[in-house]
Amino acid sequence: MNDMQQGPHPFWKSRSAIALVGFGAISVFLLFSEHRAHFLGVLPYLLLLSCPFMHLFMHHGHGAHMQSQSGEKKDTGDSHERNK
Repeated sequence: MNDMQQGPHPFWKSRSAIALVGFGAISVFLLFSEHRAHFLGVLPYLLLLSCPFMHLFMHHGHGAHMQSQSGEKKDTGDSHERNK
């Protein structure tokens, strides 16, 4: 016999997690099917709103290349600047 004790099972492998995922999938399907016009009407605004967020969060390295008093550039970790 195997006398080794097994640890607790992860939540995602339990019966309650499978039921929760099933009910969640059903609710998402029903919400999308009933409110499709509202959801699709908001998509162009979400696309326009994503542009400022991309500029804020993806262009954080621009302008950070400060020169020290000796005239050397500080290494900021940008890979495209290191390869030049």
